[in-house]
Amino acid sequence: GADLVLTPRFSPNSQEITYMSFAGGNPRVYLYNIETGQKEVVGVFPNMTFAPRFSPDGQRIAMSIQNQGTNGLLEYDLRSRQVRRLTQGAAIDTGPSYAPDGRRIVFESDRDGTQQLFVLDLASGATQRISRGEGRYATPVWSPRGDYIAFTKQAGGRFLIGVMSINGTGERILTDGFHNE
Repeated sequence: GADLVLTPRFSPNSQEITYMSFAGGNPRVYLYNIETGQKEVVGVFPNMTFAPRFSPDGQRIAMSIQNQGTNGLLEYDLRSRQVRRLTQGAAIDTGPSYAPDGRRIVFESDRDGTQQLFVLDLASGATQRISRGEGRYATPVWSPRGDYIAFTKQAGGRFLIGVMSINGTGERILTDGFHNE
């Protein structure tokens, strides 16, 4: 089609893809069944939704939602169609990625004044900042084994890709180049 689509992500069973599309002029998160070709809007939210990611069991999607000038995280249960707000406040929270066990989410936020990485415990709602270096951290992804978080970073006019342990220690830069993402 002619609409801008972004951030496609496979479900764990590889039968569906979730993505963000500007179809109809409004940014919405969609679910697309690869076998049937059927697509549907993932919930109907009054504001912009983006950055969707499946839970490891494929039953939930975490995403960002814009609400009165800020972005928070929410979780959408694909079975019950229920929505659970994960973060609230004046910060911009986006880019969620589930831990392999589905109990935590890593995300990026400016809640401490700069773009950093945080881990959210889904049971307690507690968040912990894990990035500590200079620069702006973004697009975190949990490793399949659950021992690392990969990220992009902008620091000193450079674009970087790196990894760190899940508690933020051992940050290691893997690439350094123009617009690494």
